Amino acid sequence: MENKNIQTNLYLKQLNESNALGFDKRFIASNFDLDFDILGKAFRPTGKIYAKLMSNIENNKCSSPNCEYEYKQLEFLKNAPQNAIEFLTEVISQLETTEDSNFDPNNNYKYTVANSVITEKPGFSKSQGYNVFMNILETGSLELVFIGPMFEEPLVINSVALNTLSEAGTSIVTETPDINKLMMAILPQTGLFEDNSIQENGELSPVARITDEFVMKNPDGSFDYEIIEIGGGKGRNILKFDIDKITRKSMPFINAEIAGILSQEQEAIALWNVYLAMQTSVEEDDQMVQNANAASKSWSYEEDLPLSQDKKVLFENKFVEYFMNNYLKQFITDRLPTVQEDAAVFDLSEGRTAKAQKFLQDNKLS
Repeated sequence: MENKNIQTNLYLKQLNESNALGFDKRFIASNFDLDFDILGKAFRPTGKIYAKLMSNIENNKCSSPNCEYEYKQLEFLKNAPQNAIEFLTEVISQLETTEDSNFDPNNNYKYTVANSVITEKPGFSKSQGYNVFMNILETGSLELVFIGPMFEEPLVINSVALNTLSEAGTSIVTETPDINKLMMAILPQTGLFEDNSIQENGELSPVARITDEFVMKNPDGSFDYEIIEIGGGKGRNILKFDIDKITRKSMPFINAEIAGILSQEQEAIALWNVYLAMQTSVEEDDQMVQNANAASKSWSYEEDLPLSQDKKVLFENKFVEYFMNNYLKQFITDRLPTVQEDAAVFDLSEGRTAKAQKFLQDNKLS
C-alpha cells in the first residue's frame, strides 16, 4: 500500500498541476456534470422524515416509550443543518493539506482523490464516475461518502469519528511541519550568535555571526585559521570553529524542539518521509518533480504508529544532522577573519610554511 500511496499521490499531484487537459480537444468539448449538491441531496428527504415523526407523536404512534426516539430524532434534525456545514468545512480543511507543496505522498492517496472530487478538479466529475454525498444517520452523526474509479471502494468519513480525532490532535491527512520555520526558530535560542545578530522579533538578522567564543584559537590566543587555495598560487585564511563546543551548546535547544515534534508522532513521520530520511533540503524538495520522500526508507502512518524507541532515536539523530548540515553549516563555512590583516590574500606556499612554523613554535617543537 505504501508504494501505491506514493505513486498515486505523485501522479495526482502532477495531473492537478499540469496544463495538459487544456490542450485535450475531447476534454474541452465534453460537458461535465460537477453539481454534487452535497447538502441539497442530504436534506431533501428530511421534510418527510420530520413530518412523519411529528405525526407519530401527535397520533400517539411512537415506537418508543414517551416518544423518546421520536423527540431525539427531531432534535437531531434541528441541529443537522449547522452540524452538516461545520462537518463539511472541517473535511474540506483537512483534505486541503493534500495540496501543500511539502505534502507527504505516503498519506492515504484516497484523501487526495477525495480532495480532487470535492474541489472539482478536472477529471473528477460525476460524468467521469465520481460522486460525493452526505448521509444523516439515526445516531445523529453525519457521514460523507466518496465513490469513483480511483477509490476501489467507497471512502466514508464519519463526523463523530472526525471530531474525536480532531479533539485528540489527530487528522485524517497529516500536514508536514514547516521544517524551515522549525530550524530557524532553534538558531536564535542556541546562544551561539553575537547579541546584535538577534532582531527585536527574536529572529536572526541577515548578517548574523557566531561569536568568537566558538572559534578555534592558538595557544597564544590568536585565531587558528584554515588556509584555502583560491587559485593562481594564492591562498587566504578562513576561521576554524570548535564543532564539539558548538554541538554541546546547541543540543539542549535542539532536543527541546525534537521533544515537541515527537509529541505529535504523525507529524514526525511526515518530517521523516519528506526531509529527514534522505536529508533533503527545502530547496531540493521544491525543485524535484517528485518529493524526495523516503521511498523504501519511509515510515508508515498505519504500521509505525506509535513510534518505537529505535525510530525515535533515529529521528533525533537525523534531525540533528539536518540542522547542522542545512542551517548551522552556513555560519561556520568559509568565514573570513575578523582581524583585517589576517583576511588579506597571500602567497599560498609562504602562508603554509608560516603556519607550519607557528605550529612548531606554539607547541615548542622547534
